Amino acid sequence: MYVLVAYDIVDDRRRTRLADRLSEILHRIQKSVFEGYLEPAQVQEVYDRIQDEANLSEDSVLILRLCRGCRASAEYLGVCRELAVEPGHDEVI
Repeated sequence: MYVLVAYDIVDDRRRTRLADRLSEILHRIQKSVFEGYLEPAQVQEVYDRIQDEANLSEDSVLILRLCRGCRASAEYLGVCRELAVEPGHDEVI
């Protein structure tokens, strides 16, 4: 499943730790936005990492699970980082 994670973490240290942990399993496309195709167990791992690093009484995190059709309609404008490619599919640009 395709997942997009965006966050607003107020503390620099927590923000850096969360970014480092999410970078291990997702592609960073902006400073506080990550995306990628994950297996169901990996989605739970994303939730676990967020719970471990974020203070949800101060920070906000958005997690979107997007279907293939929604993903296909996404538009990237400006300078974009490498897009996450679904496993087993070729990337078409």
